[in-house]
Amino acid sequence: MHRHAEKRVLPHTVEQMFGVVADVEHYDDFLPWCTGVRVFKREEGMFLADLMIGYKAIREKFSSRVELFPHERIKVTYLTGPMRHLNNDWRFIANEDGTCTVDFSIEFEFRSRLLEKLIGGVFDEIVKRMVSAFVARADALYGSEKRLHQL
Repeated sequence: MHRHAEKRVLPHTVEQMFGVVADVEHYDDFLPWCTGVRVFKREEGMFLADLMIGYKAIREKFSSRVELFPHERIKVTYLTGPMRHLNNDWRFIANEDGTCTVDFSIEFEFRSRLLEKLIGGVFDEIVKRMVSAFVARADALYGSEKRLHQL
């Protein structure tokens, strides 16, 4: 199973970062390899979403349950698709200076040996680029004038 975790202190508020990550309908506007999104079955604090991913010659769709804990946490639980297991968790911590610490973790395992061979070896780089895409999206929406360090 693959695991990745990272924390970043960002020059954005908890509300701003939560909003960027929760805005699943726009992932295909900025997230690498995301070729489409469909959100369905909305309920209070939760929705289900299909994400279409394209990487090299691979095109896959997976469905997830997204639980929203406003301005604190977003928990994503895998439902169906090419994985055996997939969970990710975003936590947003307000800092005294108005910035936000984002604590992100993901773990997954491919069902297919072919996908494992093609993507498994570059998994960490893919995840880092995806997290950076969320940061770039927040910078584009809210500015990045006081860029802070990565923890």
